[in-house]
Amino acid sequence: MSGLIALLDDVASIAKVAASSVDDVIGQAAKAGSKAAGAVIDDAAVTPKYVHGFDASRELPVIWRITKGSLRNKLVFLLPIGLLLANFAPWAIPPLLMLGGAYLCFEGAEKVAHALGVGGHGHEDYPHKDEVIEDPAHLEEQKAQGAIKTDFILSAEIMTIALAAIPPTNFWMEAATLAAVAVMITVAVYGSVAVIVKMDDIGLAMANKGRLGLTRTIGRGLVRGMPGFLKLLTVVGTAAMLWVGGSIIVHGLEQMGFGTLGHLIHDWAYAIGHAVPPALEGATEWFAKAVMDGVLGLALGLVLIPIGEKLVTPAWRAVFSN
Repeated sequence: MSGLIALLDDVASIAKVAASSVDDVIGQAAKAGSKAAGAVIDDAAVTPKYVHGFDASRELPVIWRITKGSLRNKLVFLLPIGLLLANFAPWAIPPLLMLGGAYLCFEGAEKVAHALGVGGHGHEDYPHKDEVIEDPAHLEEQKAQGAIKTDFILSAEIMTIALAAIPPTNFWMEAATLAAVAVMITVAVYGSVAVIVKMDDIGLAMANKGRLGLTRTIGRGLVRGMPGFLKLLTVVGTAAMLWVGGSIIVHGLEQMGFGTLGHLIHDWAYAIGHAVPPALEGATEWFAKAVMDGVLGLALGLVLIPIGEKLVTPAWRAVFSN
């Protein structure tokens, strides 16, 4: 009997450790995922264009296909590469992270330039965008593959940012945390995309078939409000990209021994934060730093636009376009 009790006690102890490990993985994954906010919002803002023009019955299947491709990108390709870097070449992570930050700055600045009509194509300049394809199956295949390729770039940014945010532990904890980040972010992004894409259909159904006047009113509001919401999502995504991209560059420079810019931004934000009432001090300091990081990201992105559009983008399309 005493042996059985000891065994049960050991099992209970193992269960507690396992539960604690799961909690640690989920907690670290949530923190790491939050660091990738810019790329995540951009991913959610970009993907709806890939289902534009499809019959309503094919929208969700296409999104599901892209979701599976995104999970494959993260779990099959990017996660092993990230773990190899973390364990055998950690020195390569800050430069790669800065490369991802520079890409975010480029993307955000390109959107701003395009909106102002001074150049930049944003995500609207993609291969075959003006091509009319009569075969729906071929169109679905082409757009899904295009979305999965674009997702690979954004997923690489997300996984690199998340990897840098994970505290040093052990191989399996890092693997579990990265896998959790991959699944959580993919579900969040493409679940949101599915809701966004179908929201106008939901609103139309509510407006036409709602039994209550309030239901029909809400439905009409959803239909009228979706175009504005998509524009707002683009603006928020652009701001998030510039902020996150700029902060990654500043942090990367600090890690590489060039901390002057980071100290300057910190001191300015601190001074601004202490110029307001104490109750607003923390929020004001954070906002001031975010704005300065964003301005830096915009400036860097504007410098990178001609490089990206004249060199990097043509090279990428030459290799990966069908």
